[in-house]
Amino acid sequence: MIIRLAQERDLAGFLALAAQVEDWFGPMVEEPGFHRAVETHIRRSEALVAVAPDSGLVGGLLFGAEGPAYHVHWLVVSERARGTGAGRALMADATRRFVRGPGTVEVVTFGADHPGAVVSGARVFYERLGFTPAETAAPGPEGGSRQVYRRAVV
Repeated sequence: MIIRLAQERDLAGFLALAAQVEDWFGPMVEEPGFHRAVETHIRRSEALVAVAPDSGLVGGLLFGAEGPAYHVHWLVVSERARGTGAGRALMADATRRFVRGPGTVEVVTFGADHPGAVVSGARVFYERLGFTPAETAAPGPEGGSRQVYRRAVV
């Protein structure tokens, strides 16, 4: 698997990933704001993709690279590639590439009662990467609960 900076040509891949998770995150594929967010992150070199030799683009990450509080704005791995290390590889590359301590890396993910929390494995994924649950966040666009997860960086 190759992790690289996203390019303009990867927008279609981000939209394909978004289509797989709209039930959890709310509408994105047809939302101009999501398109702008992806394009802005790509332009700023703050978007990464995971590419598998036999499957093409299998993961995408939009990252806020201004510290000391860094932000995972969006991380999705395709259903067929979950559990293969693509998400871990995206996070490792983003941390190596963008994060300079001391500070924190933060992500807003599903609340414990959200249906996507277990199915997606997001909470367990972040906990295995050393993140800890923090304060509650505003509900997602689909109305589901959200929670901040945070990891200290030294």
